[in-house]
Amino acid sequence: MKFSASLRAAAVATVAVAGLITTGAVTSSAAPAPAKAEAPDISVADVQADLGRLQSIAEQNGGNRAHGSSGYQASIDFIKGKLDEAGFTTSLQEFTTGGETGYNLIADWPGGDEGQTVMAGAHLDSVGSGPGINDNGSGSAGVLETALAVAKSDFQPSKHLRFAWWGAEELGLVGSSHYVDELSSEDRGKISSYLNFDMIGSPNPGYFVYDDEPELQKLFDDYFAGLDITADVDTEGDGRSDHAPFKDAGIKVGGLFSGADYEKTPEQAENWGGTAGEPFDNCYHSSCDTTENIDETALDRNSDAIAHAIWSLAS
Repeated sequence: MKFSASLRAAAVATVAVAGLITTGAVTSSAAPAPAKAEAPDISVADVQADLGRLQSIAEQNGGNRAHGSSGYQASIDFIKGKLDEAGFTTSLQEFTTGGETGYNLIADWPGGDEGQTVMAGAHLDSVGSGPGINDNGSGSAGVLETALAVAKSDFQPSKHLRFAWWGAEELGLVGSSHYVDELSSEDRGKISSYLNFDMIGSPNPGYFVYDDEPELQKLFDDYFAGLDITADVDTEGDGRSDHAPFKDAGIKVGGLFSGADYEKTPEQAENWGGTAGEPFDNCYHSSCDTTENIDETALDRNSDAIAHAIWSLAS
């Protein structure tokens, strides 16, 4: 078919405009996707200050913060007070085990899609034989300061954020199991991921990442790679901390761990520093698990990794 001169001119103009749109010279009116907010640096001094407070609480309450003790109650009160002041909606979930009343502390940040809830938690109780500063004041304080950073920042997550501190983990994951058991199937389906942080400041530290969910494992692996650290898979902790009830309920889980009472290998010492042939935490479940039993560098890196994960998953 032949075109008239006027039709040919119109066709050329149409092709030219199409070419400009293709090359980006002409843009649509749709707004570009917002860039993801970058996680803040979590102050290790603030995390250590929280650990100092937990140490003082233990010293004032028989040397521990175990389930059913006044030390555990004071630990809950301390963390809840900071979260309430920061604007979180907090609630205590009560349960009973071993003839003693225990509590989970749940803190929700207002806003975000509750149908896609990103959750992070740590157990707050210690064993009866010590103050439990690495196990697990370290994870509890790291999660706390990440939650407080959410409140202090301009972060507006598209997903809902929930933080938790579990009771009676040392008696068999009692608090976290109670929480999951009490969720309806609908509410379980609203939790898009649960991140667990149990011991993140071991004095002879390792850098272990849970391998239960590839996407979450990669998130942490990539973070540590940015610090020139090659993380290892956490196999020792499988099923032994508060992520287990979530995983059993079909919820995606991830987390970090810096090592307990088994020995660091020569290869691990070469990769991460520290002393081969010595436990990651020589004071595990002992009276010497105090503020002196913390590696500041590991505590700092892992606290920042918690914030990195929360900002990445929720934005």
